[in-house]
Amino acid sequence: MNRPGRFGTATASPEQVGGAGPAAPGRSWRSRIRTVLTSRAVRHIGLLAIYIGLGVAVTWPRATYLVDGKLPRLADTAQYVWDMWWIAHQVSHLGNPWFTRYMAAPVGMQLGFDTIMFLPGLIMTPVTLLWGPSAAFTLLTIVTPGLLCYVMFRAARLWLRLPGAIAAGAFFGLSTMLTWQNWFHLNISIGTVFLPLTLEYAVRLTRSPRWRTAIALGIVLGGCALTNQESAVMAALIAAPILAWWLIRGLISDRSWQANRPRLLLLGGGALVTAVVASPQLISMIQQATAGGAATSAASLTGTYTYYGVGLPALFAPSPRLGHYRIAGYHLAQLASAYFYNQPKEGVPTFGIVLGCMAVAGLALSWRRRSSWWFAVMWLAGAALALGPRLHIGKHIYIPLATDWNGWRVSSLLPYTWLVRIPGLSQMREADRLAIIGLIGAAVLAGATVDWLARRKVLWPAIALIAVAGLLEAGWSGAGSKIMPTTRPALDAPIAADHSNSIVLDLRYGLRGGIGVQRRSWPTPPGALVEATADGHPRAIAYSSWVPAPTLRAVNRHPFYRCLLAAQDGHLHACNAAGVAAAKLDAHKMDIGWVLIWNTNMRASVWYYLVHTGFHRDYRADGVSVWRP
Repeated sequence: MNRPGRFGTATASPEQVGGAGPAAPGRSWRSRIRTVLTSRAVRHIGLLAIYIGLGVAVTWPRATYLVDGKLPRLADTAQYVWDMWWIAHQVSHLGNPWFTRYMAAPVGMQLGFDTIMFLPGLIMTPVTLLWGPSAAFTLLTIVTPGLLCYVMFRAARLWLRLPGAIAAGAFFGLSTMLTWQNWFHLNISIGTVFLPLTLEYAVRLTRSPRWRTAIALGIVLGGCALTNQESAVMAALIAAPILAWWLIRGLISDRSWQANRPRLLLLGGGALVTAVVASPQLISMIQQATAGGAATSAASLTGTYTYYGVGLPALFAPSPRLGHYRIAGYHLAQLASAYFYNQPKEGVPTFGIVLGCMAVAGLALSWRRRSSWWFAVMWLAGAALALGPRLHIGKHIYIPLATDWNGWRVSSLLPYTWLVRIPGLSQMREADRLAIIGLIGAAVLAGATVDWLARRKVLWPAIALIAVAGLLEAGWSGAGSKIMPTTRPALDAPIAADHSNSIVLDLRYGLRGGIGVQRRSWPTPPGALVEATADGHPRAIAYSSWVPAPTLRAVNRHPFYRCLLAAQDGHLHACNAAGVAAAKLDAHKMDIGWVLIWNTNMRASVWYYLVHTGFHRDYRADGVSVWRP
């Protein structure tokens, strides 16, 4: 794939801009407008706007949530909204956003390993302060698919002409794989924005070694770490082979470390910039790990690796998005039925049939270009890693070259088994997300097919057919997902009017999320953390991707919480009369001022416990029962 010219660069003769001499007074403003409209920046902004429009279309009706005041009714969504509020709160109060006492109150918890998305939260702080965290969150979900398209377009332009690069951007950013994550796991979709940027600047550095490129690459990697740690690992997996091969190639050609000193200096400088930009996140992670907040049993961590491997047919199956369409009486759900993933709440990790066929065609049409084979390796490597430590074929599990690892049977043949053993990479629990690396390679190869067709005018109708077929597999509508309101004034007004900073206890109670959680089987009330952003009160519950062990131990030392957990389990007899009396005193000392019961289907032992620890029902609003001491 040859290096094309820049998108948006145009030259004009003197006659085209008003003649060889001075511009006529009546035409000067037209010349200025023409110059602006043909500038590179305007064309890029226009393309970005088109991509954002397409992103809104394929994720409809998500954009309407901004006006209608809706959110997906999920605990993850509530956490992202709370993150937006917390970062804006801490920035405006010059506080540390990586520690909070507004969850797991009054103990608090470190957020070094949480999906707090500091950089997006910081950028959206003005929106959060003016219109609220729900608006900031929804606005991010609206623009992210378009941003994904655009950054992939920029990267693809290093190898493809304009039509192919535009297609590559659309195949990537509008894919079901990423738009599903945009609906339900914003940290993954917005963290993915940095992956094509990493590819672009890493390749630019190898082609034209300059300090500004090395610094830009360092800023991209550091910004990725400040957004999502899993994406930062994937960015490192993309950049490392490119830069390592560049360095090795220089050593082979020059056979001297002295001759390669400039390359080493650029790499060292870029690494330093990365460390400086990412330092707030890195420091918070080190502090949490030093305090024992990143400790977990090896067996439980290894067990999570086995949950998220993608089956081989699913990776290359038609997108389940096809199940939403009917063409000429034929329901495309029959095609979509070939897709199956045993963790449907974690993602839709499939490349899709259209992208897969286009990528294979792109490799066949450009097989003489070395870069095509690099992208094919990238595609297959991402797919191989996404298989996880066990081989899933349909609903069957196979473990080739099986070995025992911390009490779990895993395959020594699959690369993911070895990836997560590398120091610092053990957090990559969701193998399915590594398919995003392969998606980049597939998108560029598919763009090469469009490039080949675009050079032959007689085949232009084929591009239109590909676009239609691709759009059928693109996007995600959030079908089947429940919604919740962004505000509940009747419920929250009395709590917001209480400026005592008392703790709000949401039932069912628990510290939940990803690793180290308490009472995993009890779902977090999705509306609880959203309401916390409206009333500003600390919450007894917590929802984090990593609940620190010191937080769990400190919470369990409180008699009130300890007996409450027993009551929720139906084992209140474990707390005798003296224990209940101690719990009542503990609740008073902690200043638990409000109890919100989101699900009235509670055990009788919970009602009994609340009454005997001094609480009574105050009012009911929006389906939530509110109790006061």
